[in-house]
Amino acid sequence: MSNPVSGLEADLFAQGGERDPQISARGPARPLPKRFYAEVSIEETAHGFGILLDARPVYTPKKQRVIAPNRLLAEHLALEWSAQTSTINPAAMPLTRLINTALDGVTLQMAAVEAELMRYAASDLICYRVEEPESLASRQAASWDPILAFLKDRLGARLSLGAGVAFVNQSSEALTALNLAVRSVAKSDAFTPFRLTAMYELTALSGSLALALALAHDFLSVEAAWTAANLDEDFQMGVWGEDREALARREKRYGDFRAAALLLSCVS
Repeated sequence: MSNPVSGLEADLFAQGGERDPQISARGPARPLPKRFYAEVSIEETAHGFGILLDARPVYTPKKQRVIAPNRLLAEHLALEWSAQTSTINPAAMPLTRLINTALDGVTLQMAAVEAELMRYAASDLICYRVEEPESLASRQAASWDPILAFLKDRLGARLSLGAGVAFVNQSSEALTALNLAVRSVAKSDAFTPFRLTAMYELTALSGSLALALALAHDFLSVEAAWTAANLDEDFQMGVWGEDREALARREKRYGDFRAAALLLSCVS
């Protein structure tokens, strides 16, 4: 077999492989590398399904071969590589970045990732409410209260609310229930690192483990979860006007959020 593709991934996807368009506009940036392959294919292996570029296997930045645990996920990865045009833009390959993260990082520190998810649970976005203006308080209640009810009724986690930014202490019972819910989603098999990677990305991008769990259990759609996560920002834009740079950054994050939801759906 031909030499594997390796050094390219280390360059493209190290530290997330992001090239912020706003940063690029303010200073020089390295040009995107040219697409060097014609054909993208999938190869079944003893451990899953690998991605091939002109019959050469793709490797992660830490030189592990990119192996998806099932064909469905491999097909979506292959689509990202196929969608690259004359250049390769890592910002347009969020699923590839997540797979690299799962293989190079999460696999080796699953307990730490679970602990980080619980850190979000202790200060979940939807538990912090405003008292004024009343119109925003009403929107928060309408959007977030059904999610709190889902957590209580389906997962046994009764979360406490607070006003403003003062820290809200959640009960040990609620945190234990959320931890059990995370473990139930992650399960314990070969797919676990991929599920944890997806859950962490969904939680970090939304600021809410509650929203990630609601999405994982199909209580919320991807669009509904993202809207709920950005409720406060949308309200402020409605009052003060849209911020084009903020919207551009949010659209990038939404692409990453969708990729994490897709990863979770492929391995659930």
